[in-house]
Formats: sequence, C-alpha cells, structure tokens
Amino acid sequence: MELKRVVVTGLGAITPLGNDVQTTWKNALAGKSGAGPITHFDASLFKTQFACEVKDFNPADHFDRKEVRKYDRYSQLAIKAAKDAMSDSGLDLEKENLDRIGVIFSAGIGGIKTFEDEVGEYFLNKERGPKFNPFFIPKMIADIAAGHISMIYGLRGPNYATVSACASSTNAIVDAFNLIRLGKVNAIVCGGAEATISPSAVGGFNAMHAISTRNDDPLTASRPFSASRDGFVMGEGGSALILEELGHAIARGATIYAEVAGGGMSADAYHLTASHPDGLGAKLVMRNALEDAEMNPEQIDYINVHGTATPVGDISEVRAILDVFGEHSYQLNISSTKSMTGHLLGGA
Repeated sequence: MELKRVVVTGLGAITPLGNDVQTTWKNALAGKSGAGPITHFDASLFKTQFACEVKDFNPADHFDRKEVRKYDRYSQLAIKAAKDAMSDSGLDLEKENLDRIGVIFSAGIGGIKTFEDEVGEYFLNKERGPKFNPFFIPKMIADIAAGHISMIYGLRGPNYATVSACASSTNAIVDAFNLIRLGKVNAIVCGGAEATISPSAVGGFNAMHAISTRNDDPLTASRPFSASRDGFVMGEGGSALILEELGHAIARGATIYAEVAGGGMSADAYHLTASHPDGLGAKLVMRNALEDAEMNPEQIDYINVHGTATPVGDISEVRAILDVFGEHSYQLNISSTKSMTGHLLGGA
C-alpha cells in the first residue's frame, strides 16, 4: 500500500503571546514573555502567584450567550484556534465530503474550572441538596472540544481527543497524520487547548513542587536549561492545524505551509510524573520519528524541545538529544518556546 503525503494547510492559535497566529509569532520572534500576575482568581495565598494567561479574550466577542454558558474556557480557546485554522485553510465545506474530514483535538486535563465551580457550589449549599448544572459533565470532559468543533462544521470523520498529559496535542497531530496517509480521510482539524490557571491546578502543581515560585520576577521565571530553573510556569491557550492529503490540497489550490514527514510515539514506563533520567522515552520517540520519515539525524536543523524548566526533565531531554544526534547535536538549533508562553500542558 502506498502511503499518502500529508501537508499543513491551515494554522490557528490563541496564546499568552497573542490572540492569533501572527501576533503570537511576532512576539515569539521578539522573545517576549507572556507571564504576569494571575488575574483569573485571587492567588495571594498561593506559593505561585503568576502565570502566562491569554489576555484580552472576551468570550462574548466570539460566542453567543448560550454558547458562553455551554463552553468551558478550554473549549472556548480550542474553538477559537480551530476556527482560525479553518478560515486560514480556505476549505470550502460545501464542496467537501464531510464524512472524510475529522477532528482530533486534545487536552491533558479539560474543564477543571467547570469542575471547581460546580463542586464548590455544591459544598457551599449542600444543605439544600445536590443541584448541578446539566452542562457540568459535558463541559468538563477532555474530548468535548473536539465534539464542539465537529458539530460547528458538521464534520463526520474520526472525532476524539488524545489525552496524554503534555504530549496530548502532539499525539493528536501524529494520529491525524497517520489517518490521512493511510487514506482514511482527506483532512483533519487537529491540535489542543488547556485552561488550567485555577486554584486547584496551581495548588496541585505547587504541592508537586513542579511550578516556579519566582513571584518577584515572572517575566524570566520560565528558564529552560538554566542552572537557576525552579519549575515550569503555568500557561493557557489553544492551537490548531489543518492537516490534509497532498493531492487533495493541490487540487483545491490550497496554501501549503509544510509537509509532515514522520511521527513517533513512546513511553519510558518509569515514573508517575518524572521522565527517565537518561531520557529513554524521548530517545525512542525521536528515533521512531526519524525512521518513520526515512531521515537521518544529520538532516535535522532545529528542535523545539519540551524544555519545561524542571530540574530533572531538562537534563533527561539533553541526554536524549545527545544520544540520538551524537556529534550533530552541537550543530542543532535548539530552543523552548515555553520560556515565553509558559507550559500549556495538553495544549503545549
């Protein structure tokens, strides 16, 4: 069976650096940080009081009143990114077979703010008996953003979320890539979103000693690979790609941004929260991706590393790169955009 070629034909993003792709890209090139004091809740009693929030995003500018009530913030960010990507792709859905366009849109956690609000309301008023919003469960689950996107556009192809913590969005892209090259679909809206700047998430990650507590210097708190790193900075946002079969894209005159050459997946089967000290999982996934793309390490120019600025994680990632790329490691351009956006978790 001859595999299809897969290309990127649409981009969408809403991040701590900007509410669209162009602004995000411009600010990333300028090295700007999206970090600042937390405004989503009163964090004055928390060890960490700053994060990388999406700014100047008013849901009422993008959704009607019913939709605002129906969508958790993470879904709002996901839908905004997906709509931008769909618009950018120029797909004319009236001319498409909607059975052959899917959505794989992910989150690592999902609607945590919805969970907090509903459970908090229950405990504040439990003497009256249980009373929950009928949207509670649908708003909260990690695959609901994918469902909303498919319903907005009437897309009837594969529809699900890959929930794999910080790798959720990357797994979504690899799954979409594989489905398209196997000829199962013509195109897929893929990506991820997260909105976890909330009391339980910040408090929980504080308890794990995973996030930075550098409250006196938020702008430079996210320090991947620095000797003074003390954890990641919480971020929020969403991003989306339109992946499309090459022939389908050419036939409709689409703008092609890039080709997806290969992808890999792995696990290091080591620890609940920490990566293996020698980066075993990272080594395996990079080798799998190179083999899948039929490329050798010397053909790679740039790595956008995971680079969360955790003491253990950064070291293991460097060890993995050195092992896979050998002497070529010293010719690579390497950076972590988390130094500017913070860590978007499932939307990273």
